Amino acid sequence: MQRDAGPFVYADVLNYRAMEQIVVDNGIEWIVHFSAVLSAAGERNPSLGLNVNINGFQNVLELAKNHRLRLLSPSTMGAFGPTTPKDATPDLTIMRPNTIYGISKVHMELLGEYYTEKYGVDFRSLRYPGIISSDTLPGGGTTDYAIDIFHGALKQNSYSCFLNADTRLPMAYIDDCVKGTMQLLETPEHTLSQRVYNVHACDFTPEELANEIRSQYSQSFAMEYQPDFRQAIADTWPRTMADDAARRDWGWNPIFGISEMAQVMLERLAPVYQEVSSIRAASESSNMAGGADSTVASTAAALAH
Repeated sequence: MQRDAGPFVYADVLNYRAMEQIVVDNGIEWIVHFSAVLSAAGERNPSLGLNVNINGFQNVLELAKNHRLRLLSPSTMGAFGPTTPKDATPDLTIMRPNTIYGISKVHMELLGEYYTEKYGVDFRSLRYPGIISSDTLPGGGTTDYAIDIFHGALKQNSYSCFLNADTRLPMAYIDDCVKGTMQLLETPEHTLSQRVYNVHACDFTPEELANEIRSQYSQSFAMEYQPDFRQAIADTWPRTMADDAARRDWGWNPIFGISEMAQVMLERLAPVYQEVSSIRAASESSNMAGGADSTVASTAAALAH
C-alpha cells in the first residue's frame, strides 16, 4: 500500500502494547503479518531470526486472539526439510527443516492451527515459493538470485550465482503472490478445508533462467556459478510443490511462468538502468566542469527509485 493510500504507521512487532494501540486506534479487523528474518539472513544472525520470527509472531497471534482478528501469516517452502519429498511436495508431509527460518515457520504454522482450535482464531497461511519482484532489491533469501540476476544482466550483462546451475526451486512472480494472498485472506472461513496451503506458480533452475534472459535480452549474457552456504539451504527445499487444495478451496490460479516473469522483470528494470547510464554519462561531463559532488547522490536516487 502506498503511504498516501491510507494510514501509515511504523511499528515494532516485538512491542505488543504498541501494536495493540495501533489495532485499537485504527479499528483493525484483519492482520497480514509479513515481519520475518529470511533464510540466509537467519543463518547469519540466528538470535535475531528467533526473536523476530517467533516472539514477533506470538505478539501478533495474541492480538488476533484478544481482539478477534483475522490473521494471515505467510509460511514458506523453507518449512520443509532434507527428508521431505522433493517433487510435488504435498501440504501434509514430513517437515524437519534445518534452518532458523524454516524452524520458526513450522512453529508459526502449528501454533496458528493450535490457536484456531483452542481459541477460535481465524488463522490462515500459505507456503510461498521464491517470490520475484522488480520493486525491491534482494533482501536475504536463498531464492534472491532470481531477482539479482536481472540487475546483473542489465548492469553488466553477467551474473555470478550463489547456487548451482541445476538447482530447481519453486517460484512465483509478485503479482501472482499478491493476488493469491488476497484470495486466501478474503475467502469465507467456512470454505477452508485446512489452515496452511502450498502455492506453486512455476519452477526453474538458475541455468534455465539465464537461458531465458539470453533469449529475451542478450545472447551474450554470461553466467558463472560460485555456490556458497545458501546452496546447502536450497538442497533441503522442494523442487516442486503440489497446490491442489489451494486451487480447489480458494481459487489459486497463477498466470506468470518463467517466460512471462522474465519479460516483465526486464521491462520494469530496464528504464532504471537506462536512467543510471544517462546520469553516469552526464556526470562525466559534469566532473570535467567540477560538479562531481552530486553524481553519487543522483545515481543512488535512480537505483532506489
